[in-house]
Amino acid sequence: MSKELKYQTGFWNHFETEAEPGTLPRGQNSPQAVAKGLYAEQLTGTSFLAPRLQNLRSWLYRVRPTVSQQTGGFTPASFPAIRTFPCEGSVADPTPLRWDPISTPSAAADFLDGLVTSAGNGDAAAGAGIAVHHYACNRSMSASGGGRFFCNADGELLFVPEQGTIQLRTELGRLDLPPGWIGVVPRGVRFQVELPAGAARGYVCENYGAALRLPPLGVIGANGNANPRDFETPVAWYEKREGAFELVTKYEGGLWSTPLSHSPLDVVAWHGNYAPYRYDLSRFNTINTVSFDHPDPSIFTVLTAPSDTEGVSNVDFVIFPPRWMVAEHTFRPPYFHRNVMSEYMGLVKGEYDAKAGGFVPGGASLHNCMSGHGPDAASFEAASKAELGPKYLGDTLAFMFESRYPFRVTPKWAARAQKDYLKCWDGFKPGMS
Repeated sequence: MSKELKYQTGFWNHFETEAEPGTLPRGQNSPQAVAKGLYAEQLTGTSFLAPRLQNLRSWLYRVRPTVSQQTGGFTPASFPAIRTFPCEGSVADPTPLRWDPISTPSAAADFLDGLVTSAGNGDAAAGAGIAVHHYACNRSMSASGGGRFFCNADGELLFVPEQGTIQLRTELGRLDLPPGWIGVVPRGVRFQVELPAGAARGYVCENYGAALRLPPLGVIGANGNANPRDFETPVAWYEKREGAFELVTKYEGGLWSTPLSHSPLDVVAWHGNYAPYRYDLSRFNTINTVSFDHPDPSIFTVLTAPSDTEGVSNVDFVIFPPRWMVAEHTFRPPYFHRNVMSEYMGLVKGEYDAKAGGFVPGGASLHNCMSGHGPDAASFEAASKAELGPKYLGDTLAFMFESRYPFRVTPKWAARAQKDYLKCWDGFKPGMS
């Protein structure tokens, strides 16, 4: 039960870690009697027959088996701002949309209280599509009625903090996530969101499909983009704590609650490749043009979740980090475009180079399949006349959840859309004048 946070590096490696020496078995996965009276339990993230390179599973050695954590049964729980797709009342709108950040609640609110679903697509029950959520909270989940835990059976959760550090206390260890980092909690892992430095705000992508992974590098070669060794997985940490706790589970779109008499974070040791992880986005090795023309944003892909169609992603997580711009004879901001993929964007810090205003940290924009978008009139005018010397974009970090499926916007989020967003494209003069 070390108080110091420690990590092991690598992406989808087979890890082994124990908080108490002598806990992990040697020579076979599940001995007849586990050391120290613990219970062996396997957590699988893929089907048993998944190919070896995609097969995800971990063996957990815990104080109590999971079955003893739900003996009270589940009853429906009410978190009306959390939605699952397909979502009743949601609309697939071809209109470009943009939103201001959500505010930190005035009353005490933990992560689940402050989680709002904005948009999504696909079908969670069919294992396809994603949901996008925004969170704003001011209370740790451990302070909610003695302690609240969360488990998502519908998909894995990708956290993108924008304000304030969050700590993910999971069954397999703890992850600290300040702004500028991301963290992933796999489907089915139980966890709490703690606030070590006060209120926090950010984004969450709920991926219903295949687990996120590093994209193929293709002609980039062996190096560049996200390096596997820079991803960090927590070492084993556990608590043997009794009390009156609550477990909230998301299952086929419903939210369910069950009382617990002890903490579910009681895994003393584990080994495998199905585990939470984190990544410092400043370690992303950006690839860009050093001559002319504008490469596609796929060069900025950190993680991808493939679909059943080769080359078409269920979701890509793409970032636009600090970088040098050196292209000659080239319009440097993103060009005007229409995509078969749909783009949900957020901003962690600074400004985005294609928007002169209105797109601020904590905010969001949506440009759905084949909806035209690009730089606003002011950004276009400035970039068209800019002197093209080397320029460093330093104070910026934008990102995109890009999906093969058009996004549908929840009714609550649709009502929050900026009313004047489309006016940013007013003022373009006709060509051939």
